[in-house]
Amino acid sequence: MSFRVRLTAEAAADLQRLFDFVLQRELARHAGNQELAERALEAVKHGIATLRLSPFSCRKVGTSPFLRELIIPFGRSGYVALFEIIDHDNVIVSAVRHQLDDDYH
Repeated sequence: MSFRVRLTAEAAADLQRLFDFVLQRELARHAGNQELAERALEAVKHGIATLRLSPFSCRKVGTSPFLRELIIPFGRSGYVALFEIIDHDNVIVSAVRHQLDDDYH
């Protein structure tokens, strides 16, 4: 069984925001280096892709058995994707944040 994984517009905006943050920080440190930002984005995309096969293996959020979080390791911390298992075929990622962020944006 394989799930179809989609991102909401908010989750896509989160990915862009996270990429821009890492890119700006790295450009300030190492002029012209965007490799780290690209690797971070790839790590998040790879993590989200794993939801196609095993979304129920991720930790639950609250009381709903269908609302879950995916932990995506990267560097010393990583990212967290909030998603919902809609039915037996579909998963929707609604937000992505850095593990050190206070909450989802």
